[in-house]
Amino acid sequence: MLDVNEIQTITHDVIVVGAGGAGLRAAVECSRQGLDIGVVCKSLLGKAHTVMAEGGAAAALGNVDSRDNWKIHFRDTMRGGKFLNQWRMAELHAKQSPDRIRELEEWGAVFDRTKDGLIAQRNFGGHRYPRLAHTGDRTGLELIRTLQDKGVHSGISVHQECTVLDLLKDENGRISGMVGYWRETGRFVLYRAKAIIFATGGGGKGWRITSNSWEYTGDGQAMAYRAGAELMDMEFCQFHPTGMVWPPSVRGILVTEGVRGEGGILTNSEGDRFMFKYTPEKFQSETADTVEEANRWLAGDKNARRPPELLTRDVVARSIVQEVKAGRGSPHGGAFLDIGSRRPADYIKKKLPSMYHQFKELAEVDITKDPMEVGPTFHYMMGGIRVDADTQMTRVDGLFACGECAAGLHGANRLGGNSLSDLLVFGRLAGVGAKEFIDANEGLPEINHDQVRGIIRSATDILNREEGENPYLIHEALRDVNQDFVGIYRTKEGLTEGIAKQAELKEKAKTVKAYGTSQYNAGWHEALDLGNLFITCEAIARAALLREESRGGHSRVDFEGEREEWGLVNIVCRMGDDGNMIVEKLERGEDPEHLAKVAHATLEELEGSNG
Repeated sequence: MLDVNEIQTITHDVIVVGAGGAGLRAAVECSRQGLDIGVVCKSLLGKAHTVMAEGGAAAALGNVDSRDNWKIHFRDTMRGGKFLNQWRMAELHAKQSPDRIRELEEWGAVFDRTKDGLIAQRNFGGHRYPRLAHTGDRTGLELIRTLQDKGVHSGISVHQECTVLDLLKDENGRISGMVGYWRETGRFVLYRAKAIIFATGGGGKGWRITSNSWEYTGDGQAMAYRAGAELMDMEFCQFHPTGMVWPPSVRGILVTEGVRGEGGILTNSEGDRFMFKYTPEKFQSETADTVEEANRWLAGDKNARRPPELLTRDVVARSIVQEVKAGRGSPHGGAFLDIGSRRPADYIKKKLPSMYHQFKELAEVDITKDPMEVGPTFHYMMGGIRVDADTQMTRVDGLFACGECAAGLHGANRLGGNSLSDLLVFGRLAGVGAKEFIDANEGLPEINHDQVRGIIRSATDILNREEGENPYLIHEALRDVNQDFVGIYRTKEGLTEGIAKQAELKEKAKTVKAYGTSQYNAGWHEALDLGNLFITCEAIARAALLREESRGGHSRVDFEGEREEWGLVNIVCRMGDDGNMIVEKLERGEDPEHLAKVAHATLEELEGSNG
């Protein structure tokens, strides 16, 4: 029998899983609260999806347009999320984002500047005013650089290239630690902690066309689910409208919304600027309906309405798909994104240096002269682990979640730029919440050795069986199933077939085989990731099947348009006693009167009102 005492053991007050913006901000806050903090990351420190959030961090600083304030930011967030956001989370985010950005600046972040020396802010889809604090088109990279520097100097310990397999709980149901393995050596490691914070990101590697890299396999969502937490809003997946579509080797790589924020336009194969005909009724009062008015906005007229290219991401993504289906797509199945005819070359190279180099190197396109080919790519999960708004704790004692792996802030659709400020606001609140929990629950929870043995045995079975299924082929088949049946447009028949095919693949995965030893074994890593992917993808598909309407990032062809009754519920998934997934409606309750008044107010009523 395995002697658990012989396994390497690492103990901290708090362990953060994930070293993106949310994880690092949570770790910094824990350190500031006087806690001993460890950060575990699946890849290398610095290689986080936060760096893909290139356009900026949304915060109502009012540096470029003084009419902006937290109430209008809150209103935009709720409207963008189709009013399925958690009210309190949207309020906390809008109110606290400016302080988090200024705090980041104090820690050394270098932002672009206005002529007056203030932090510059740019326009983005769904935001009424220029609101995104930015560093060229490398804002996420600057955020990570700053937080890493602050974290290292705060004394955090970093455990790199370590994959977490599963959580441990004591006899009272409190989180006591987790089991992981070092990716390089294959050796197991036991982590003990008084609290654990998940900041593990999303699960985009379950789709064929995605901006996500190999780490994004829904680890946090699946582990929290198995531990007894609830998953919420899983049906809402954001297909970013502008991913690269050519050449095939780079298909899905993100093209920042900053291109459109700086004046880029979308055209079809006939040269038509098609977004004018896709403006939803609720946004018509704020969206330009003529090229002339859109051009006045580009020239700096603050009274002009925004171009339709800056509509919310769900609207733009579906519009591109509609044009392609109508036979008006670009040669490789997307649309054209043109910034070269809108801005001088020097301006583009200064404001969008990463995009200039990305297309020059990967597609041999000079964006200062030629349009880009772009199309929707799976980018972000609005759904995730259900948490308390103020503390970020799940319904499992001692388990917290923040960032993309947590649900609540974005509702049915995330506004661009809200992701980076989300990381900062709720990463900090998770750190504060962990401190409060530890103060109220003294002592280090006991480890259940049988749980440890079970996790390790499950992992090593993949290596020890004589033969079995190929993990790579199963993963490829799962990606095809989700791309075909759980994509931008969904139907009851398609989702039902997709769920059945997922179940068939999941059954095959039970006998998956990785050849060789645990050292340097990429096949073993692939096989171990599958279990988390299957849970995450099943939750998305089952929630999408239950929600019989089209709202935000969830589009049902057989139930077009938003339905009033579905605006009253969120959908949650949890594991039943028999191990099967339970999917049910969660009543939202009465809207908070003071916040509902803000969300439904006119801009004139909110401008200049920051109380």
